[in-house]
Amino acid sequence: MRTRQLRRIFHEGHQRKLLVVVDESPETEMALAYAVRRARRTGGGLALLYVIEPADFQHWIGVEEAYREEAQAKAKAIFRLYGRKLKHWGYEDLAPEEIVREGVKSDQINALIQEDPQIGILVLGASVDPEGPGPLVSSLAGGKNAGGFPIPITVVPGGLTLDEIEALA
Repeated sequence: MRTRQLRRIFHEGHQRKLLVVVDESPETEMALAYAVRRARRTGGGLALLYVIEPADFQHWIGVEEAYREEAQAKAKAIFRLYGRKLKHWGYEDLAPEEIVREGVKSDQINALIQEDPQIGILVLGASVDPEGPGPLVSSLAGGKNAGGFPIPITVVPGGLTLDEIEALA
């Protein structure tokens, strides 16, 4: 069993952050809607993580460079999109920390949580797809890792309305 870092998110000089993993999925918007409302209500901060998944370009260095550049541009575009959403919802005063990482998504989430002791909650959106809540929710919140995850995970049902999220956050 690994030693966990004690989180001091409510000590003076610290601010608890809610972490949202962002991509283009509809459930991301629900997770963000919940997290920003919860952050404001509790005096917390917001961190958005975009993970560039690895691609297999072992023999094509130029293609790999182009892929990375495109992925970085996509991450910036997604951050702009969700920044506009926050403004539209009236949360322009809550500027999120924008983080881009490269690697396997679950590994990068875990590494970021270990590196940043102010991250206190991971907020994920669950898909309304009948096949399941989505791979991230399944692997982190419902898989073998759920019992040993270092922080609480909040799973926001994808079928909620913004009014329902407002009432719950």
